[in-house]
Amino acid sequence: MDIRKISVGADLKAGALHYLIGQKVLDGSNEIHLIKRDVKTGSINIHIINEKKEIVLWKEFNVNMPISIEFNINF
Repeated sequence: MDIRKISVGADLKAGALHYLIGQKVLDGSNEIHLIKRDVKTGSINIHIINEKKEIVLWKEFNVNMPISIEFNINF
Protein backbone atom coordinates (compact mmCIF):
# COMPACT_ATOMS: atom_id res chain seq x y z
CA MET A 1 0.00 0.00 0.00
CA ASP A 2 1.12 3.52 -0.75
CA ILE A 3 1.74 5.79 2.22
CA ARG A 4 0.18 9.23 1.69
CA LYS A 5 0.99 10.92 5.00
CA ILE A 6 2.75 10.29 8.30
CA SER A 7 2.45 12.12 11.58
CA VAL A 8 5.32 11.80 14.03
CA GLY A 9 4.73 12.51 17.71
CA ALA A 10 2.57 11.40 20.61
CA ASP A 11 -0.01 14.20 20.34
CA LEU A 12 -1.33 14.16 16.76
CA LYS A 13 -3.32 17.40 17.03
CA ALA A 14 -1.00 19.62 19.04
CA GLY A 15 2.60 18.55 18.74
CA ALA A 16 3.08 16.06 15.92
CA LEU A 17 5.06 16.78 12.76
CA HIS A 18 3.15 15.96 9.58
CA TYR A 19 4.74 14.87 6.30
CA LEU A 20 2.59 14.55 3.16
CA ILE A 21 3.40 13.45 -0.39
CA GLY A 22 3.83 16.59 -2.54
CA GLN A 23 4.55 18.84 0.47
CA LYS A 24 7.17 21.53 -0.21
CA VAL A 25 10.18 21.35 2.14
CA LEU A 26 13.55 23.04 2.58
CA ASP A 27 12.27 26.54 1.72
CA GLY A 28 10.27 25.20 -1.22
CA SER A 29 13.30 23.94 -3.13
CA ASN A 30 12.26 20.29 -2.75
CA GLU A 31 9.07 18.31 -2.31
CA ILE A 32 8.27 15.03 -0.61
CA HIS A 33 8.31 12.41 -3.34
CA LEU A 34 7.93 9.10 -1.50
CA ILE A 35 7.20 7.86 2.01
CA LYS A 36 8.12 4.21 2.41
CA ARG A 37 8.60 1.64 5.16
CA ASP A 38 12.03 -0.05 5.13
CA VAL A 39 11.29 -3.79 5.21
CA LYS A 40 14.61 -4.69 6.88
CA THR A 41 14.58 -2.16 9.73
CA GLY A 42 10.88 -1.30 9.94
CA SER A 43 11.75 2.41 9.89
CA ILE A 44 9.83 4.96 7.84
CA ASN A 45 11.88 6.78 5.17
CA ILE A 46 11.00 10.06 3.49
CA HIS A 47 12.51 10.74 0.06
CA ILE A 48 12.49 14.18 -1.55
CA ILE A 49 12.89 15.35 -5.14
CA ASN A 50 14.47 18.61 -6.28
CA GLU A 51 14.09 20.74 -9.41
CA LYS A 52 16.72 18.63 -11.20
CA LYS A 53 14.55 15.53 -10.56
CA GLU A 54 17.17 14.07 -8.18
CA ILE A 55 15.59 11.87 -5.51
CA VAL A 56 17.37 11.55 -2.15
CA LEU A 57 16.61 10.11 1.27
CA TRP A 58 15.77 13.07 3.52
CA LYS A 59 14.53 11.62 6.83
CA GLU A 60 14.31 8.27 8.56
CA PHE A 61 12.08 7.65 11.55
CA ASN A 62 12.76 4.83 13.99
CA VAL A 63 9.95 2.35 14.72
CA ASN A 64 10.23 3.19 18.44
CA MET A 65 8.78 6.66 17.81
CA PRO A 66 5.01 7.25 17.88
CA ILE A 67 4.02 7.42 14.20
CA SER A 68 0.59 7.53 12.60
CA ILE A 69 0.45 6.34 8.99
CA GLU A 70 -2.22 7.34 6.47
CA PHE A 71 -2.46 5.27 3.29
CA ASN A 72 -3.79 6.16 -0.15
CA ILE A 73 -7.25 4.71 -0.67
CA ASN A 74 -7.96 4.08 -4.34
CA PHE A 75 -11.46 2.87 -5.17
